[in-house]
Amino acid sequence: MNSIINRRDLDFQLFEVLDAEALTQRPRYAEHSRETFAAVLDTAAAIAEEKFAPHNRKADEHEPTFDGRRVSMIPEVGEALKAFCEAGFIAAAHDFERGGMQLPVLLTQAAFSLFKGANVGTAAYPFLTIANANVIHRFGSDAQRAKYLGPLLAGRFFGTMALTEPQAGSSLSDITTSATPNADGTYSIVGNKIFISAGDHELSENIVHLVLAKIPGGPPGVKGISLFIVPKFHVAADGSLGARNDVALAGLIHKMGYRGTTSTMLSFGEKGECIGELVGEPHKGLNYMFHMMNEARIGVGMGAVMLGYRGYLASLDYAKERPQGRAPTNKNPNDPQLKLIEHADIRRMLLAQKAYVEAGYALCLYCARLVDETKVGADDTAIQEAGLLLDLLTPIAKSWPSQWCLEANSLAIQIHGGYGYTREYPVEQYYRDNRLNPIHEGTHGIQALDLLGRKAAMNGGAAMKLFAREAAKTVAEAQSDPALAPYAGELQAATNEVATTLQALAPTLAANPTLALANAVLFLEAFGHTVIAWIWLRQALAAQRGLQNGIAAQGTDGDFYRGKLAACRWFYRWELPKVRQWHELLRSLDDTTLTMPPESF
Repeated sequence: MNSIINRRDLDFQLFEVLDAEALTQRPRYAEHSRETFAAVLDTAAAIAEEKFAPHNRKADEHEPTFDGRRVSMIPEVGEALKAFCEAGFIAAAHDFERGGMQLPVLLTQAAFSLFKGANVGTAAYPFLTIANANVIHRFGSDAQRAKYLGPLLAGRFFGTMALTEPQAGSSLSDITTSATPNADGTYSIVGNKIFISAGDHELSENIVHLVLAKIPGGPPGVKGISLFIVPKFHVAADGSLGARNDVALAGLIHKMGYRGTTSTMLSFGEKGECIGELVGEPHKGLNYMFHMMNEARIGVGMGAVMLGYRGYLASLDYAKERPQGRAPTNKNPNDPQLKLIEHADIRRMLLAQKAYVEAGYALCLYCARLVDETKVGADDTAIQEAGLLLDLLTPIAKSWPSQWCLEANSLAIQIHGGYGYTREYPVEQYYRDNRLNPIHEGTHGIQALDLLGRKAAMNGGAAMKLFAREAAKTVAEAQSDPALAPYAGELQAATNEVATTLQALAPTLAANPTLALANAVLFLEAFGHTVIAWIWLRQALAAQRGLQNGIAAQGTDGDFYRGKLAACRWFYRWELPKVRQWHELLRSLDDTTLTMPPESF
């Protein structure tokens, strides 16, 4: 387990920072306890260690193949997924009545993080299925839920999300896949999709595609997009499988990472016989799909965290074991070499990794806790506020780990030196796998436009005000601790900078949004660093509480808490000061990117 995550950190986040036990006081989770939560995590850890981790390298070296008829892959993938499904993890968050464990989302995400850390390529299949099932559960008809939900939650069917098209890329308003109504209420689907993860395989009895398409005569652009269930094999009302639907695998795409996950080009309706079922109402498909995408965005962030985390732990072990060089003051070549971890620059790179991955992990779990609050909040106000804060933080949860935990992977390679670039060590694969996450579920640029152009100003800036309120609570608590009071002041200053920048940009956002949004990625980074500073101060407060407990301050627990405080200090001294310059640049409305003529590149 120690190669996937520091279990002490997982328990710290759940029970000392996020108070997971408090969720057992909510009626929905009343049958659970800390003991049942621990049992779930232990089960997940065992399956992740025994079934997922061992073939992580093998799946990378032996990608799925397509012979024109079927997809083949190493058998260990199917064996791992069978264990995952038999343990009930696909349905973990669903009602007992549906065969689920009725677990809080916080606990399911913590458990799922172990599978992502063990083998992100194999983990993609069930996690896409979980998100797919959640969309059908929320927006599907009674008949659709009866037909598809049971097999999906049992792992008999797997699911996908089919959005992207070759000519459209991220510009969903330009998709051309069509859905023509039939007399029996179904739709004939015609079109092509690309980069569809898990789009074809032999791992399940069926594959349920959620497909974005346009009904002829509908509104133009994104307002005319509808959502359809398009199974690989037709499904009868009783759940039995029928003939093959007209969904064809046009080919596999071979990426630099996630090589164990099939990435596909799919053709719908080549023979004019592809049948789909409308989900919900016409022309609301993008709204429905965003339910899946927002969930997937937090999942992408968690995947990026776990790949960064594995690289950090691998480089930490290497630095503790590898002798190389001597102290700058020691010129005697006959003296024994120091271990890498004794060198200040190695500690710098380890501290950076620790600060990135442990904060990213805390952020993603915090967002999972917000999802729980949107479901079982104490009252309507609490539910509404949790939803607002979750909307605001989702672009950060997706993009910040995708950028900075990738940087952690880069540092892990650096610590390994020349060996880090070889396949004899795992860190090069972690980097390749993680390099896909900056584009998964929306690029940094798309997340930045969403954050600055929509989320920051929605409802009169209500979400930003809510974040400022939550940060102020942490500031107030930290101010009473002399060791943390300086960080409290710096966090308050960073939060004020965000508000000042938004106020400065507001007139331009209204009058000239092209100029105001030209540097939106910089706002994403500045606000992201501010959020992470808040996340670190929350962890530091919990660590201080642990140290103040005389028993906990002894031995390894004391070392753990002091490590948290050191990482918090590092982030505040090395990273947070960067945001001042970023805010100055944002407020200057720099137009370099707009005025550079294309022909001058």
